[in-house]
Amino acid sequence: MPPGTKSKDIPSKFYLDTYDYHLPESLIAQKPSQTREGSRLLIMGKGDESPEVGVFEDILGHLPRRSLIVVNNSCVVPGRLRTVGEHGGSVEMLLLTPLNLLRRAQRTEKRKSFVTGDVLLRPAKKAKIEKVFQFSEIQAKVLEKGAFGQTKVELSWPSELSLEQILRASGEIPLPPYIRRPSNQEDQERYQTVYADEQEPGSIAAPTAGLHFTSPLRDKLIQAGHEWAEVTLYVGYGTFSPIRSDDIRDHRMHGEYVKLTQSTADAVRRAKHEGRAIVAVGTTSMRTLEGVAAILGGVEPFEGWLDTYIYPGFTFQVVDRLITNFHLPKSSLLVLVSAFAGRERILAAYRRAVAEGFRFFSYGDAMLIRP
Repeated sequence: MPPGTKSKDIPSKFYLDTYDYHLPESLIAQKPSQTREGSRLLIMGKGDESPEVGVFEDILGHLPRRSLIVVNNSCVVPGRLRTVGEHGGSVEMLLLTPLNLLRRAQRTEKRKSFVTGDVLLRPAKKAKIEKVFQFSEIQAKVLEKGAFGQTKVELSWPSELSLEQILRASGEIPLPPYIRRPSNQEDQERYQTVYADEQEPGSIAAPTAGLHFTSPLRDKLIQAGHEWAEVTLYVGYGTFSPIRSDDIRDHRMHGEYVKLTQSTADAVRRAKHEGRAIVAVGTTSMRTLEGVAAILGGVEPFEGWLDTYIYPGFTFQVVDRLITNFHLPKSSLLVLVSAFAGRERILAAYRRAVAEGFRFFSYGDAMLIRP
């Protein structure tokens, strides 16, 4: 917000506090539902209609005929590592640069592999330039310090091991901080979509709307005439970085690496030409489709960094429906869904979800949004 600007001078649709809502802490899901497809589903009504309440496995009955369903196939890696630092204090490192990109850039010298990448270090005050931390077989040398713990480091490890081998042996699934427990064996399976592509490792958080799908449910959707397509967005700091300005227009998204293939671009253009609905599964799928369309003027093959920030006033070109979980108050994801469907409608739906006892956030329930 520019110096001297008062909160009252910000239009309500751009004022961060208008994206707040009351959420009892008891509704923040601490573990996954008993079954993926058994989670609950809130279906947005048309216009002023009240939302419907159902279960996720009934999603088939709420999608337009022959919809194109677009999911994010990125795979979560156990990218959180811990060590014992000076004076016995715990130091934590979370990889931010996608593993696939680190693998491409690594070099080997004298039986050690090296790569430069971005991480989050906690506590940030310990990240002093040239400081070296030992995380299992990985050494991390601090090269540059950024804001809020973001740090550029040089990683090195024995060349007979791959970085992925070390992470899978010693790393943790990076559960979000509002899940107030350590990750466990169940998270290895449930904090991953059933269609996650192991050739696309790199996300530090799950594209959580996709956690509700099972392989049989996907097969039912396809058998019913719907089409399935995939994009890749490595979920990174941009997804969960909080808005820190009163005026949401001052927020800047951190770039995240995306891939949109020729086959998916063709499927989207074909569906649009035939008048079929495009259903994005999760805000990451939506940001990939809409971000690429905003850059290229349409949905075309694309690979690279994307920092598209979707807030009220954004022109949507691609997505007709959105399947998503419930998002944190005053977050860029809540702003995104409000831009798509209207802030008042979204907040009214959230109030209904709270009243109905829906479970919120990553391991929580889902909603189907239509503008």
